[in-house]
Amino acid sequence: MMKRILILLAVGFLGLAPVALAAESETKPASAPASETDDGEESDKLIIKSVDGSPASFETLDDSIIKASHPSGVQATYRNATLTAKRLSINSETQQTQAEGDVRLQRSDSLWVGERLSYNFETGELQGEYFKVGDAPFFASGSNLTGSKLDEDEEKPASADLTERVYTASNGMITTDDIENPVYRIKAKTLIVFPGKRIAAYGATAYVGKMPVFYWPYYRRDYAERHPNNIELTPGYRSLFGPFLLGAYNWQASTNLSGSVNLDYRQKRGFGGGPDVNYNMGRFGKGAAKFYMTRDDDPGTNNLALPIESRRHRLHFTHRAQLRPGMTARGVVRWQSDEFIIRDFFESEYRLNPQPSTFFELSQFWRNFSLNAYAQPQVNDFYDTVERLPDIRLTGVRQQIGVTPLFYESENSLGFYRHQFANNSAPEFSAWRGDTFHQVTLPKTLLGWLNVTPRMGGRFTHYGETDGFGIPLDASGRVVPGAAPTSFGEQDRFVFNTGAEVSFKASRVFKNVESRLLDIHELRHILEPSVNYVYVPSPSEIPPNLPQFDPSFPSFRLLPIDYPDFNSIDSVDSQNTFRFGLRNRFQTKRNGLVEDVLRSAVYLDWHASRRPDQQTFSDLFTDIDFQPRRWLSVTSLTRYDIDDGVFQQSDNFITFEPNNTWSFSAGHRYIRDLAALGIDSGSSAVYGTFYLRLNEDWGLRTQHLFEARDGRLEEQYYTIYRDLRSWTGALTFRVREARGGRDDFTVAVTFSFKAFPRFGVGQDKVTPSTLVGG
Repeated sequence: MMKRILILLAVGFLGLAPVALAAESETKPASAPASETDDGEESDKLIIKSVDGSPASFETLDDSIIKASHPSGVQATYRNATLTAKRLSINSETQQTQAEGDVRLQRSDSLWVGERLSYNFETGELQGEYFKVGDAPFFASGSNLTGSKLDEDEEKPASADLTERVYTASNGMITTDDIENPVYRIKAKTLIVFPGKRIAAYGATAYVGKMPVFYWPYYRRDYAERHPNNIELTPGYRSLFGPFLLGAYNWQASTNLSGSVNLDYRQKRGFGGGPDVNYNMGRFGKGAAKFYMTRDDDPGTNNLALPIESRRHRLHFTHRAQLRPGMTARGVVRWQSDEFIIRDFFESEYRLNPQPSTFFELSQFWRNFSLNAYAQPQVNDFYDTVERLPDIRLTGVRQQIGVTPLFYESENSLGFYRHQFANNSAPEFSAWRGDTFHQVTLPKTLLGWLNVTPRMGGRFTHYGETDGFGIPLDASGRVVPGAAPTSFGEQDRFVFNTGAEVSFKASRVFKNVESRLLDIHELRHILEPSVNYVYVPSPSEIPPNLPQFDPSFPSFRLLPIDYPDFNSIDSVDSQNTFRFGLRNRFQTKRNGLVEDVLRSAVYLDWHASRRPDQQTFSDLFTDIDFQPRRWLSVTSLTRYDIDDGVFQQSDNFITFEPNNTWSFSAGHRYIRDLAALGIDSGSSAVYGTFYLRLNEDWGLRTQHLFEARDGRLEEQYYTIYRDLRSWTGALTFRVREARGGRDDFTVAVTFSFKAFPRFGVGQDKVTPSTLVGG
């Protein structure tokens, strides 16, 4: 039976250096790094000894040829190379070595195996007969192995003195299945190995078992790539689709061009598909293009309860280029036939970004300034969009003014803005706007511990005459009661702001604190209280009198109150506010490293002068991260209404990961009815994930989402994993109880190469919809 051997390819080449030849018979363990000196540095001596440490047989011929042999094998070591065989013949002048019998050549963490091998310790040249070689994720074999220098562009042997050495063989075989008789493999007439980089083959035929299934005149595969040329299939059943089969052929034309061809069939919805292309144009940038189209047999209705066209499509295009040092260009186009095509066929994308935008951006960065040109058109008329055609911004980062203790920062913008409403649900309005903001700060440390940063600034904004009628909004982004759409004339706004931030940091170390339960070995407490005061008198024009292109949108957490962090230009209003904050950190030593055991932050605003849309005190916010053990963590975010004495929001999450056999996480997310945030019914959701590795071959994962307010188990996932040696298979069941629609039941099967994982690490946990083709 052929030996099962895992073999790693050599990385790099051996440089030239003087070599002293020495023969040893010392009894050093075979596992000891004989190629290194006592201090761990590589040795410049070529050391020869027996594998088991007993005396080896040595013979010297013509004062330059040394022969060594031993029944258990002899080992020659030089720098990062170790050659083991039954018999060795070494030329002490050229370092050319002939090895026979169970030959193993290891360099750094790489290994070659064969019966006969010719190797030069000085130049790294290698020749052999039949061999087996592997470099995860690839394993290969072949005959007539030779090492030569190669022209990477042409992938042919070159006469020029190139630095990289590659290896060629005939009648080769490539696989990622690390067993004696691989289930799938690629046979090639000529095999080329680029150590640590890639494998190339001419006249390559793919086999499953003994059956040929595909032929490539030329095949090339990079080690670091995720998706080799392969076919991905996801069969399954979904109540909204019927039986379905999702397919993709992943390809790569070169290191700079790759992609996929998608072809899907859903029994109730019909065929769909399209190409994905990823490209790298070097200094001209890189990007990706995705196109998908389908003739949907059951497209449903849109937000206006109107039928969706059966011809549905989407185009996503991204490109990014570094034009020169400090200058970056970026373009993103997301064009869709309707608002629900991403939700229906690309669920994972929809959950991350339910309303994708299209924009073009050019940025130039200097040491203290940056210039940004941003354009955002409305490509999809079913999305509410503020068009920026364009928006140009010049930003000055905080910088010292000469040798003075003062610091200066600024933000300036000029643009033409048009508010386009979804499906023309309201008349559009547009206007020019120019805005300039400048601020001076004076950071000081008083008494050696108190940090005080007073600031003073001003803002001037000019609005051109509005074309159309805008909706008056207050400083909180809410429609002014009883206000009708208004046409705003040309006007100017002046804003003055001042304030100061005061903070200090205090710490204390408790050396005698020990706790095995909490894994605490000494304890350091760091306390950071702060007060940030902002005063802005009433501006010359209040928000309801201005067109709102950049309003202040409601948020679950506190928004910034000082400038320029507060960047909702059109909703700037009077402010007389103190923001109080208190941060705590408790740190300990674990395995010689300093780690946070507990981090907490508490903060709220006190409005010394209230606007009509404000209360005296804002809600009280808390952020807590607690990690009593490395495998146990607790996170908590809360928002407490001081006036009513109730929690507006509470999000608590706990994770157990004690080992790789099982893990568990659970959380509770509570959101009260918040009219200010547009939330009418609130939520009290309980969610959790459990993973159990049953044995080396089987594992399972469950995920649930339960809405406690009405007792509805909204989402359930059950996944069974099977280790198929070089593959991983997953069988997933999902049940979703929809509100106002049809319940959705799905079962799907997915496969993934271990060598080239189809999903990123943890992706099946974070976005489990990928397991059902979403």
